Amino acid sequence: MSGKQAARLKYACDMDKSVLLNNFEARGWIPVGPDDDWQFYWANVQSVRNVFSVDSGYRLQDDQVINHFPNHMELTRKDLMVKNIKRYRKELDKDNNPLAEKDDTGRFIHLDFIPHTYTLPADYNLFVEEFRKNPNTTWIMKPSGKARGIGIFLVNKLSQLKKWSRDSKTSNFVPPTSKDTYVISKYIDNPLLIGGKKFDLRLYVLVTTFRPLKCYMYKLGFSRFCTVKYNANVNELDNMFVHLTNVSIQKTGNDYNAVHGGKWTTQNLRLYLESTRGKEITDKLFDEIDWLIVHTLKAVAGVISNDRHCFECYGWDIIIDDNLKPWLIEVNASPSLTSTTSSDRIMKYKLINDVINIVIPPGEQPDVRWNKTAGKENLGNFYVLYDEDLAQSDPVALDPKMKLGTGPVRGGLRETKGRPSPATWK
Repeated sequence: MSGKQAARLKYACDMDKSVLLNNFEARGWIPVGPDDDWQFYWANVQSVRNVFSVDSGYRLQDDQVINHFPNHMELTRKDLMVKNIKRYRKELDKDNNPLAEKDDTGRFIHLDFIPHTYTLPADYNLFVEEFRKNPNTTWIMKPSGKARGIGIFLVNKLSQLKKWSRDSKTSNFVPPTSKDTYVISKYIDNPLLIGGKKFDLRLYVLVTTFRPLKCYMYKLGFSRFCTVKYNANVNELDNMFVHLTNVSIQKTGNDYNAVHGGKWTTQNLRLYLESTRGKEITDKLFDEIDWLIVHTLKAVAGVISNDRHCFECYGWDIIIDDNLKPWLIEVNASPSLTSTTSSDRIMKYKLINDVINIVIPPGEQPDVRWNKTAGKENLGNFYVLYDEDLAQSDPVALDPKMKLGTGPVRGGLRETKGRPSPATWK
């Protein structure tokens, strides 16, 4: 972007994060307040609600871009995400779509990527029925809408839920207030372990439009490790240093290493898996991760308010079990931009830089009238994960169950080895 152009671009930012502010300053952008005439706004979720509130009377101009979709919670609030995925699978099943194929037990073959999940109190009776069928199952429970590992606990007895009920004499689960809605999911008790420790994957996915869907995967994700070796013993259910990978929890432990922050890059994880499990199996795992991300986005695409002023960079949390099957845990609307290590800071700076370059191509001013699927991107460390426009224009009718290849990026789409490119995902 030229100096003359950069001087005209004004930004507002709700967060005092160096990876954001340094990016804006490097572009020569001018800081202004949220109530001023901004062109780019990195807002928190409450500010986005205010901007798009009917009561505010605010109307965005063609040169204004903001970093959240109005009702992103359809994806980022776990109870709504699960509801939307279940609806998506039901609709595909009703249409006899081969993606909704089930095995002899009634389990989805291609769309089985979220642990069995219920919302309490609404699904309490269904949960009790499920619990009694599988009494030795451990469940993980968290308040709906809370992030950073706040309020999470593990349960393996129905009696453990009684402390959350107003009246333990009744058979119905009733929380103290309407705000205390919980999501309870089957705990993945056979996680893949490295060095005896549990870990999860944090991946970044940029969405510029939901209709048509266009999304990008960031290459520089990372794994977050627990500081204490995994132990499935029921006596360890309360030890969050064993079970929860959240950095906000692990960094308070005695065994936390501030140098590497308990993290591996996705590239290092992939190299480890290739050396221990083989390249073909590792490629299949990462194909399945791409698969679950695209179909989770498809599940919410019809209900997200697809305002053309919006983009969103989501943080995906994925657990891999010891069969190398990926499970979607949740999607974050505001993944942490706090840097715990120097490499963390460099990675997140690059992330924000690459996001901005896609949303506002270098040398151009913000203009939501340009077609976001027109291929004007400077991708950096992103690659196009799925482009619905290209998928619909593909003249070849291919098997919809086919998944992404793992080859290098070519013209925004990954080259595949005998398999269809992202454009063939119907």
